[in-house]
Amino acid sequence: MKTLLLNPPSFENFDGGASSRWPATREIESYWYPVWLAYPAGMLPGSRLLDAGPHKITPAETVRIAAGYDFVVLFTSTVGFNSDLRLAREMKAAKPDLKICFVGPHVQTQPDRSLNQSADIDFIVRGEFELAVVAFAEGHPLESIENVSYRKNGRIVHNNERDKLHTEELDALPFVTEVYKRDLTIEKYTVPFLMHPFVSFYTSRGCPALCTFCMWPQTLSGHAWRVRSNDNVARELAQAYKMFPQAKEFYFDDDTFNIRKDRVIDLCKRFAKIGCRWSANARVHSDYETLKAMSDGGGRLLIVGFESGDAQILKNVKKGATLEMARTFMKNCKKVGIRVHGDFIIGLPGETKETIAKTIEFAKELDCETIQVSLAHAMPGTELYTFADQNGFLATEALADAGGHQLPHLQYPGISRDEMLDGVNRFYDDYYFRPRVAWRIVREALWDSSERKRLYDEAVSFLKLRRERVKIARQGMTKKPLVAVAAPSSSGPAAD
Repeated sequence: MKTLLLNPPSFENFDGGASSRWPATREIESYWYPVWLAYPAGMLPGSRLLDAGPHKITPAETVRIAAGYDFVVLFTSTVGFNSDLRLAREMKAAKPDLKICFVGPHVQTQPDRSLNQSADIDFIVRGEFELAVVAFAEGHPLESIENVSYRKNGRIVHNNERDKLHTEELDALPFVTEVYKRDLTIEKYTVPFLMHPFVSFYTSRGCPALCTFCMWPQTLSGHAWRVRSNDNVARELAQAYKMFPQAKEFYFDDDTFNIRKDRVIDLCKRFAKIGCRWSANARVHSDYETLKAMSDGGGRLLIVGFESGDAQILKNVKKGATLEMARTFMKNCKKVGIRVHGDFIIGLPGETKETIAKTIEFAKELDCETIQVSLAHAMPGTELYTFADQNGFLATEALADAGGHQLPHLQYPGISRDEMLDGVNRFYDDYYFRPRVAWRIVREALWDSSERKRLYDEAVSFLKLRRERVKIARQGMTKKPLVAVAAPSSSGPAAD
């Protein structure tokens, strides 16, 4: 079957679809590569990977393109689900015999509800989906394909689960960067803390960490850490480095890149021979020797989730890291010359006005190059969602408004959603309006004209949307939820 792998059009500046780790529109336009969709796109001759958001492809144009295919695999999201259902309806209206499959954590965690919401979805795939959609496209009946949920004789059927892909199977998958070269324009992808243009792919899947709020390891990628062989990773990087001479850096978008010291050091030796710059997601567990190897191997930046400056909150969310570990990690990163983009969350269980203040001071002490401060979101399928639901902390099920702007939907005794929202804005103000930090940003812009224009555009966007976010969020807290989530279905294999 001629197959279209689709990351659908949604809200303006929305990066919450395929491969995004956050559910809503950002203050500054960001787009992540649709890595998961690229695998089956590379396995099916005649297929196309269509990433509508960054390429500014409208819903109407998407419907027109889909009419030229037999089978559409759509990577949906919790926030974009209702929009995706409308798009599926329009695609079916234009071509009634079109087969449509939805994939992604949202349908994985609630397969029954998803299928019951729309007859336009022919089936969904729970978890890793590349082998399942390829099997269907090659003509195998749904009854024979693992991980699939579908309707049969008026009821929903959940086929058996397939084991997660292991190293040999991961190595056998196509290089996603070859699909990027065929179907995507890398200049369309931008993330504020990464060099532009950048190219990203995975070197592993899964994360053994047990953070209660993190969606990916609890849904799509799993807690079982599985790696591509070092040879396989190095070959893709070397090939992509030649394939994309305009790329200023490569980004390893693994749940966590630096899990095992010996693997990291060996990979970095191979990366050093290639001679490119790279960034990665990391935890605070790496020692000085590992970080030095990263720096020597071309490592420029690590994206690290510090989350909170309160020790008890870190325990509440099973972070598996301490404040002192974070301090030591940051000191070593500065010694070896690796920059850090620090992620922090306001509104995790145990949050108070006092813990927000502690986290702001902790962030200033760490002094990361850049930061991102997010409102806590309890995504369906996560332990945080179950905890919040059982304890009455879901003030609303709405994650975002109709424009994709995130809403504070968790509330605890002693702190309101208004206070948490104000905490996010105060965090940014207190952090970035320090003279030393402001000068650091200006100094870098002075040396790089392209960076100067990008930083200026981002600053204007951020200050404008910062004001709008407060208005939108407070309006959203007083209106009927526009984008809602639901508890995972209690039936079927996906309930685990």
